[in-house]
Amino acid sequence: MAVIVQKYGGTSVGSLDRIANVARRVAARKDQGNDIVVVVSAMAGETDRLIALAKEIFPIPNDRELDVLISTGEQVSIALLAMTLERIGLKAKSYCGWQLPITTDSAFGAARVTNINTNRISEDLGNGYIVIIAGFQGVNDHGEITTLGRGGSDTSAVAVAAGLKADVCEIFTDVDGVYTTDPNIVPEARKIKTIAYEEMLEMASLGAKVLYIRAVEFAMRHKVPLIVRSSFNDNEGTLVTEESSDMEKESVRAVTCSTKEAKITFMGIPDVPGTASQLFMALAESSVVVDTIIQNSSEEGKTDISFTLPQSDLEKGLEICRGVREILGADRLSGSKDMAKVSIIGLGMRSHTGVASTMFAALAREGINIEMISTSEIKISCVIKRKYAELAVRVLHDVFELEKPL
Repeated sequence: MAVIVQKYGGTSVGSLDRIANVARRVAARKDQGNDIVVVVSAMAGETDRLIALAKEIFPIPNDRELDVLISTGEQVSIALLAMTLERIGLKAKSYCGWQLPITTDSAFGAARVTNINTNRISEDLGNGYIVIIAGFQGVNDHGEITTLGRGGSDTSAVAVAAGLKADVCEIFTDVDGVYTTDPNIVPEARKIKTIAYEEMLEMASLGAKVLYIRAVEFAMRHKVPLIVRSSFNDNEGTLVTEESSDMEKESVRAVTCSTKEAKITFMGIPDVPGTASQLFMALAESSVVVDTIIQNSSEEGKTDISFTLPQSDLEKGLEICRGVREILGADRLSGSKDMAKVSIIGLGMRSHTGVASTMFAALAREGINIEMISTSEIKISCVIKRKYAELAVRVLHDVFELEKPL
C-alpha cells in the first residue's frame, strides 16, 4: 500500500462537474489499495474575486485580514470534494490548514511552512478515510491564518507529502506534463518523461508555469518525487526526481521565456567600493527582487550598472533608484518595461561544449540583439526585447532539435 498525495488546482475544481471528475480520479487511486491525501486550491477565479472585494473597500487591504478573507476559497473546495466523495460511498474528511495544523511564519501573503503536524492525517488514513486538505494556507505561532503566496497549493501538497514521507506527490493541472517549451508557442514541443529537480527549479524560476519554484525547492530538499499530469485525461505525466546520468545525454532539455521583465540602468555611476552595495541594499529593503546584473568596465572613475526586475516592480524600483542616484551622483537613470528573458536549460551543459555559441549564433541570425546575459552550470539566459520573445523560443527550440524523441 502506497501513500499518495494528490494536488488539484483551481481549474480542476472550477465547477461541481469538475469536482465530480476529481472525486472519480481519487476513488480510482483509493480502489487500487492506496492511502490518499488530496490538497486542493480554491475554485478557479475565486481568489481573484475575493481580492477584488477587498480592494473595493480599500486599495491596499490589511495583509492579515486579506489572508483571513482569501483563505476561505479553499475551505469551500475541500468541503465540496468531501461531500462528493461521500456521495459515491467513500469516507472522506476535510481540514483547513489551521486544523492540522500547518504551521508557518508570519509573512502574511507569502508565508513559509515551518512544520506540519501529520498526526490527524495518519490517524484518519488508518481508519480508511481520504483526507482532503486546503492548500495555500496555514497558521502562525500566534494562531493567525496565513497564506503561502503564488503557487501556495503546490507548496502545501509537497510539504504534506514530505511530512508523511509519501511515496509520490501528484500535481494535477490543466497540462499533462512538463514540455520542452510552451506548446502554445511551439506546437512541436515534446513532453519530457523525467526531469531533475535542479532542471525543474531553473525552469520554474525562468518562466515555466507548470510548477512553482517554492514547491520544487521543497521537493528537492526533502526528496519528494513529483509527477505532473493533467486532471482532464489519463496521459502519462512528467516525473520530477533526483538527477541521473541519462539526463546529461542532451545538452539542452528545455527553452523557457519570461515576458514580464523590466530593466533599469544607471549610467555614469561612481566606480568606488560600496556603490553597488548601497544601490542593491536600498532595493532589497523595499522587497524589490533583482535578477540579472551587469556592470561595465570603469572609465574615468565611472561605470554603468544594469539589472532586471519584474515588470510589476519597475515604477517602485525607479522611485528607489532616483533617491539612490541623488546620493551617489550618477549621471543618468533609465528604465524599460518591454523586456523578455529567454533561457535554455539542461544538465548536459556541464559536459557539452559549444552550447553558448550555438545559442548566440541562432539569435544573431534572426537579428535578435542580446542586451544582457546570465549563466549558471545548467542554464544560459538572454535578456532581449519583448517583441522578439516568441521568435527566440522557436529558433532555439529548433536549433537544439528539442522536438526529436530521445
